[in-house]
Formats: sequence, C-alpha cells, structure tokens
Amino acid sequence: MNTLSLAPLFRSSIGFDRFNDLFETALRAESTTYPPYNVEKHGADDYRIVVAAAGLQDGDLDIQVEREVLTITGGRREKTADSVQYLHQGIAQRAFKLSFRLADHIEVTGAKLQNGLLSVDLVRRIPDAAKPRRIAINGEVSAEASVQSRPNVVTLDKDAA
Repeated sequence: MNTLSLAPLFRSSIGFDRFNDLFETALRAESTTYPPYNVEKHGADDYRIVVAAAGLQDGDLDIQVEREVLTITGGRREKTADSVQYLHQGIAQRAFKLSFRLADHIEVTGAKLQNGLLSVDLVRRIPDAAKPRRIAINGEVSAEASVQSRPNVVTLDKDAA
C-alpha cells in the first residue's frame, strides 16, 4: 500500500492549519459525480454554486455553513400518493450530500431553486484589518509615499538628513 506523507511540507509552515487540512481532505476525498454542479465566478468577489436538483423542491434541500464548510444535502422526502410504475426512471431521486470548503472571508448571501437548478450565491468580503498594508522600514512613510514607492524602497526627506 502506498502512502503519501505531507509532513515535510508542514514542518516549514506556520499558521496554515486549514491549508494543511485541505491537502489531507483532498487526498482522502471520494469523488462524487451526483448531483452534477458548476462553480461559477461572477466578477472579482462574487461566486455561485449551481447544483442540478431535478425533481426536488425547497423542502427536499438543506443548506448549512459550519466552520467554513458549506454543506448541501438533498433527497426526496415525500412519496407521491398515487403508485407509479416506471417503465424507465432516468431522473435520479437518491439522497446526496455535497461539501465545499470556503476560503477565508467567503460568505453565503442567498440561495434559490429555479427550473431544477439550485443556485447558492457567495461573496468575498475582506475586512479592513485583513487587507494588505505596507510596513515602513526604519521610519514612517507617508500615505503618498507608500502608494507610489516600491516595496523595500526608503525615501529620505532632505530636511531630516
């Protein structure tokens, strides 16, 4: 039996626990093909997951976000009152569970079921505290200089010298 160890990668990383978990999950994940789904990008910070949910209604689906994992579960919960004899049943009615690990600052903004497609809308909202900021080297750099200068370039004021 072949095993793959990612321990050498983890030794040199600090604070990347979720990233490490992502690798481990990907290595042991079972690929699911049901139901088919798309992951779409609409603009810089807007995403959408579209799941084919043929024959399902709102009450047959459940969407949850827990610990940065989006889970979509579904399945036929109610049986029809009349007995139907299928000559061919090509529309799958089995239960399913899809899980998506969300990146930092990704929020679920809504979901809708229309024409047999479940659309889950996502948006990336980065708080100001998490946005990149420039760190001055050996002194303070003005806001104008920090925007115009290159990283690691220190500009000296003539009066200060």
